[in-house]
Amino acid sequence: MIDKKIAILGSGNIGLSLAKGLVKAGICEAGQITLTRRNIAALQPQTEAGFLVSNDNFRAVKEASIVIIAVLPQQLNKLLDEIKPGINLENQLFISVISGVSCADIKKQLQAEVQVVRAMPNTAIAIGHSMTCLATDNASAENLNLVKSMFNTVGLSIEINEELMTAATALCACGIAFFLRSIRAASQGGTEIGFHAHDALKMAAQTAKGAADLLLQLASHPEQEIDKVTSPKGCTIAGLNEMEHNGFSSAMIKGIKTSAVKAGELYKED
Repeated sequence: MIDKKIAILGSGNIGLSLAKGLVKAGICEAGQITLTRRNIAALQPQTEAGFLVSNDNFRAVKEASIVIIAVLPQQLNKLLDEIKPGINLENQLFISVISGVSCADIKKQLQAEVQVVRAMPNTAIAIGHSMTCLATDNASAENLNLVKSMFNTVGLSIEINEELMTAATALCACGIAFFLRSIRAASQGGTEIGFHAHDALKMAAQTAKGAADLLLQLASHPEQEIDKVTSPKGCTIAGLNEMEHNGFSSAMIKGIKTSAVKAGELYKED
């Protein structure tokens, strides 16, 4: 149980999902969390659920021990300038979920050596199945463990070197879209071979979920599981080879590399 006040600046999908996850897991109560947004009318459901809402970022930060920054990269510098007078070096922890922004970037803009942990969740946070990567260059072990416990309420978390955070954005955050597109393609293939579209989509999605769970629950390797369904001269190997001849794996690898490059440029485009 966290007995500290939390401010979530920029309460979009990621911020709201984390807030709900923390309360659902019993980590804290809704009344400990302040959600900020320019249009607070959009947060009416959260107000009714017991969360505090505000459009005053400075006040929210001044009253909080944990500050979660969840705005767009292009909005960050303006936000940091706004809250700068309200920070408390000794008693505050900053958590950033902004793509392409380093811990050093935040400290430089704040002109203060605050403790910062970078977190890169993905949109599966909305259903408690995010893959969240964490990194820091100055946060204490205690604070890092605190952040891990927070994000473990909405999925799995892993600590990585900060230099890999941009790559994590491409693999895990953008990766949601890549895997969804592959499921969509599989469902279209299912429709072409005779299934109704809604049935094909359900079948493809559940098959993809089963494939992922095989790896996570059995700690197995993809090729090990592939070998179990590829018999000599069989239909599985025929399909796999056709996909590879058309660049399936190469396209996925190139897409992830391209997204990683773009992710590293987002904050710099401000």
